[in-house]
Amino acid sequence: MVIYLIFIFIILCFGFVLLFGAPYLPTHKKQSKIALEMLDLKSGETLYELGCGDGTVLLLAESRGIKAVGYELNPILYLIAKIRCWNKKDISVRLGNFWDVDLSPADAVYVFLLNRFMTKLDKKLSAELKSGTKLASYTFKIPGKNFVKAKSGVYLYKY
Repeated sequence: MVIYLIFIFIILCFGFVLLFGAPYLPTHKKQSKIALEMLDLKSGETLYELGCGDGTVLLLAESRGIKAVGYELNPILYLIAKIRCWNKKDISVRLGNFWDVDLSPADAVYVFLLNRFMTKLDKKLSAELKSGTKLASYTFKIPGKNFVKAKSGVYLYKY
């Protein structure tokens, strides 16, 4: 019985996030590096990752001197990211829905969402980000918005 409850809990943790964003699919290391290169953040600037999964992109950003804030809705992935990043003073991993968070402090944003959320994301970013803030989106484009640059499936936008 306990095994079934654990199994149901795991399914719910990974399934309910589909209502708000994307399922857990880690960004390939190559694309993570490309996204950070395209964002061209300077040491001390802040990257927000919306749906940070296991924290891999946050750790890569931190290794480049970038402050990183990750939001994760799945409690299992949140714990994994929190553990992986526990001793990194420039990384903050937060359990929560990024749709409910003010993104205005970000110098750049990184996402790997689903196509169906990209228009909604564009509206949120347009309303909240300061002028000049960049967005790197892996795989999915923002409908009706021209990207500044594209490379290996990563699209760069400027707000």
